[in-house]
Amino acid sequence: MTVAEIKDALGAEVLGGEVDLTGEVSSAYVCDLLSWVMAKGAQGTAWVTVMNHLNVIAVATLLDMACVILPEEIKVEKETLDKAVEEGVPVLSCKKTAYEIAGILYGLGLPNPVKG
Repeated sequence: MTVAEIKDALGAEVLGGEVDLTGEVSSAYVCDLLSWVMAKGAQGTAWVTVMNHLNVIAVATLLDMACVILPEEIKVEKETLDKAVEEGVPVLSCKKTAYEIAGILYGLGLPNPVKG
């Protein structure tokens, strides 16, 4: 599944400018604690978070995540979006809650990246 397919399934919009949406999404994770995400996230993950600062982009880049998804139309500062575009990290914004987004991603068959 690609980031573009996730975007369409969520009715989300891409923030920040032109980024590649052809990246493969292999899992989904919902968490708002950076250190926890760094320990549990994985390459190809669609990360759902309410956090909207530069460190989110740093963690997503470090783990080579597929995208960051912000629920409830959370706004993001231009500096953060510019960094996301520079690093090639798609940032999606969605009207849905994190709970609703997680349900949709689960319904699409995306597993949790955390190994039991």
